[in-house]
Amino acid sequence: MAAGHAEGCRRVGEGDHPVIALHGWFGSGEAWAPLWPHLDRRAFSYAFPDYRGYGRRKGETGAFTVAEAAADVLDLADALGWDRFSLVGHSMGGSVMQRVLADAPDRVRAMVGAAPVPASGVPFDAETRAVFEGAADDPALRRAIVDMTTGKRLTGVWLDAVVEHSLAASDRDAFAAYLTAWADTDFHKEIEGSPVPVLAIAGEHDPALGADALRPTFGAWYPAARIEVLSGAGHYPADEVPVALATLVERHLAGAE
Repeated sequence: MAAGHAEGCRRVGEGDHPVIALHGWFGSGEAWAPLWPHLDRRAFSYAFPDYRGYGRRKGETGAFTVAEAAADVLDLADALGWDRFSLVGHSMGGSVMQRVLADAPDRVRAMVGAAPVPASGVPFDAETRAVFEGAADDPALRRAIVDMTTGKRLTGVWLDAVVEHSLAASDRDAFAAYLTAWADTDFHKEIEGSPVPVLAIAGEHDPALGADALRPTFGAWYPAARIEVLSGAGHYPADEVPVALATLVERHLAGAE
């Protein structure tokens, strides 16, 4: 990632603890915006980058893999002058942050996953896989995925807004390719046993990456892992419960050396 991407990356805070927050499949760096008013800007310095094909990086070519995204994160950290930093990852970003850990374990201070994809990927039955694969070309399927992963309980106005952001903030081909990246990439043997402090947050209404999915993955692989169930949240806690999410994230990061 060139220095220009660092300059275009959304930054929040000027504290001594650097944090890189990685967005999900339907998101972008700007999708973290509901969290920003609640972050401790004196203690932490946050960077909210986009993956290739997303946000400020729409139109950028690439392989659109987890490994490439992780390499870009490390390039960003270099451009920012951050030798050691913490990572926050939402959904797909959970896979990317763990790939960063696998590639540069000495640079990662702590990690927080919000409804994070495990380093083993996500298995689907054939019917569900077809829905996810069809989402690249069908906004109605994107909406159905967001509705399902938040427990079919939230207003359609918000569902439509998430879909509109997803369509506007990502290139179609990048979006399609990243499904394979996060769902089918398994590198968990490379991070298993890592001593890094990990907090994996599961939304109580998330049927896809809830506590039952995080305990045998994050909970089993990381000796210092904690699994926290977040009340009132599904798969999009930054939107659903931003104050509670910011509180959990920063309490965990503040305790890391």
